[in-house]
Amino acid sequence: MRTSATGRVLHDPKGGSFRFDAGALCLDFAHTGGEGRYAVFETLHEPADLGAWLAEPPPAAVMSVPVTSRDLAAAKTLRQAIWEAAHARAAARPLPAEAVEAINRAAAAAPLVPELAADGTTTGWAEPVRATQALSTMAREMIELLSGPLAGRIRKCAGDNCPLVFVDSSRPGARRWCAMERCGNRHKLRALRARRATEA
Repeated sequence: MRTSATGRVLHDPKGGSFRFDAGALCLDFAHTGGEGRYAVFETLHEPADLGAWLAEPPPAAVMSVPVTSRDLAAAKTLRQAIWEAAHARAAARPLPAEAVEAINRAAAAAPLVPELAADGTTTGWAEPVRATQALSTMAREMIELLSGPLAGRIRKCAGDNCPLVFVDSSRPGARRWCAMERCGNRHKLRALRARRATEA
């Protein structure tokens, strides 16, 4: 079954977790790990991890074809491309050519195909369900996001040293934080301490 809701729980290697909604499935996927200094946040260690992530809603795509090491490598390549493209757009920089190429390459594969259930009220994904289809679906979503009306709403969290990116789809377009319970509250606490220090 499919759902339009986005967002996942992110875990800090140093302890603690919080719910982060990037506003788009492709951006949620971009936060499953990373390269370089972000490697400590890696959650997709083996093919089964990718399959498990995709099985959760959204996209609630339970693989009917086993996920392979090649699928995992392709997923990480797409993830990095989405991350780089989102950060570039958030900073009003030109998109990296390699990121654009990787997103287009993933989008060229056949996407997931929605299928109406026999009851006529619920949906699923038509089999066979392959990882490449899920990656294509996310790549196509990223293309729509980068070229659509919300392209200017792709933002990096305003928190100090917070690299998380999201699309602000709220009507006022006033979202600043990855999550109020994390960076939003930290900002409020720092502002309160500064105000008290000034008053003192």
